[in-house]
Amino acid sequence: MLGLDLDGCVADFVGSMRKIYAEWSGKPKERLDQNPIYGFPEWGLIEGEYEKLHRFAITQKDLFLNVLPIDGAAQSLRRLSTEGIWIRVATHRIFIPNFHAQAANQTIKWLEKYDIRYWDLCLIQDKAAVFANLFVEDSPVNIKRLEKKGIETICFTNSINKNDTEIAQRAANWEEAEELIRQKYYVWREKQGLSKITNPGTAPDEESGNLSHDGYTDLIPYIL
Repeated sequence: MLGLDLDGCVADFVGSMRKIYAEWSGKPKERLDQNPIYGFPEWGLIEGEYEKLHRFAITQKDLFLNVLPIDGAAQSLRRLSTEGIWIRVATHRIFIPNFHAQAANQTIKWLEKYDIRYWDLCLIQDKAAVFANLFVEDSPVNIKRLEKKGIETICFTNSINKNDTEIAQRAANWEEAEELIRQKYYVWREKQGLSKITNPGTAPDEESGNLSHDGYTDLIPYIL
């Protein structure tokens, strides 16, 4: 089971928020730091202002529907899913009251819009409460919680985590993330006595033609 965060890992959240904040604040986008930390203090947001910006982004700009995918994310996830990896999206997108339906609806439409493969969608703050054997996550706080619970995590490097020296396993882009995930999956397949996948991005022989949700339940009890 692969746990997958969206914002900062699959969706270019900062890039979209930078454009929206420029409109909201009247500040030229070119003057806004392209690599801010959480809460965007580099842009001049003061305490309590981020929530107002976030609400505007969702309700007026359809942020979760219009955000662009990070380069290579959708393609990597399609290949990994085809190889048999069960993808469980776990994202914290309903933390401000009274617009949960919009956030959830935009998220589902966005995943379909870019053909991002997944089996489960968890809108949840506590990622460590989600079952997965491996996670792709960008928040240092969440990474520490996941690893404390014994869940191996790949940190997708961006501005909110790049200076955290305690993070051991990183991917700078989706080419690196895909390869790390695939390596762990192939090790698991070998331990289970399953056939090798000779062509990355193709279905295993014993699973081809059986790509249903129920079919994978027995085939992939571990991860991946």
